[in-house]
Amino acid sequence: MKRLVALALASLIAAQAMAAEMANEAEEARRISESIFGAADVDAESVDAELPTVTSDGAPADLAYGAYQRGYYLTALDRALPRAEQGDAVAQTLIAEIYANGLGVGVNLERAAGWYRLAARNGDPIAMFELANLYYNGTGVEQDRERAADLMRQAAEAGNSEAKYNLALLHVEGISVKPNLTRAADLMRQAADSELPEAQYDYGIMLLEGAGVIPDIEQGATYIRAAAEAGLQAAQVDFATMLYLGQGVERDLEAAVDWYRKAANAGNPVAQNRYAKLLAAGEGTNLSLEDAAMWRALARRQGFSDPELDRLLISIPPQMLARAEERARYWPAPIPEIDAPAFYSGMGLGNSESAGASPELEPAAGIEDDAAVSAAPIPRQRPNSLEPTGDVGQ
Repeated sequence: MKRLVALALASLIAAQAMAAEMANEAEEARRISESIFGAADVDAESVDAELPTVTSDGAPADLAYGAYQRGYYLTALDRALPRAEQGDAVAQTLIAEIYANGLGVGVNLERAAGWYRLAARNGDPIAMFELANLYYNGTGVEQDRERAADLMRQAAEAGNSEAKYNLALLHVEGISVKPNLTRAADLMRQAADSELPEAQYDYGIMLLEGAGVIPDIEQGATYIRAAAEAGLQAAQVDFATMLYLGQGVERDLEAAVDWYRKAANAGNPVAQNRYAKLLAAGEGTNLSLEDAAMWRALARRQGFSDPELDRLLISIPPQMLARAEERARYWPAPIPEIDAPAFYSGMGLGNSESAGASPELEPAAGIEDDAAVSAAPIPRQRPNSLEPTGDVGQ
């Protein structure tokens, strides 16, 4: 018990010392901000007047967080410091976020790490997660991946979904923890069930491949679809392919086209290539060689080439090909109106669409095999999270 009291006092003294230094820095930051920008974020009392004093359930409002949400970062810092000095973990994490992201002050990862460390000791799962990322990447602290794994485990046990996801990745790769696909799958499922899109996608892939779980293609398709609906491009591409093949879902070419188009419009080169194939063959959509050539040009721009698609477009008229590539040059905007008439006239074309189908065209074979740019499970995370070194399920 005496040791626990000593540790608590040590944390409090450290927080007070850091808070005193921070107060001086905050005052200097206010002075600089006022000299450059005026007094927009220096009058804390006027900012407080804009903020609600109670929440919808009648609890006192968090003025520091309210100021933070509205972009009054220096005011948020001013309001958070007294609470942080008294050991408030949420306030300590807020200060760490301000310094980690350079919000109203200069980026200072060392100082951010100090505040995350205090907040983590005081039980804040977000601080544990963020501090784990700093230790993993060696930013603001000396790199220590074993410490990172331990903090990630603590954050996961405290219920942080992103920590569960990243800890699952560590167990897949065996980085600073024992490789354990069963444990990884369980953590990934927990993160997926909290509606984290990256986890939904990766757990879906684990179900398809039977990595740490009993294979279940239909359930895998359900999770991948959820990630696709949340906007994850890789999931949109994979779910489109499942619809095209009838894998885990009823075959639906039109729905496959819709998902490929959605991911293609978001700039995914795999989707752009596969959507072009379907347009060139008229599968699940109207045949359009010009549109297919435009999407091919966009995929090529990102380094994706496909001989099968080139064969499907071998008979495209030169004028149509030129127009498709001009559209790709301006995409996602249309060709400027001031240039369009002269451009079409110079090619001997009006504004009407012409897309003749070659009798030699075949269905878009091998749509699931164009792996020049892989649509395999590549875990996606927020910018400062762990960076896996391989694919889930390997």
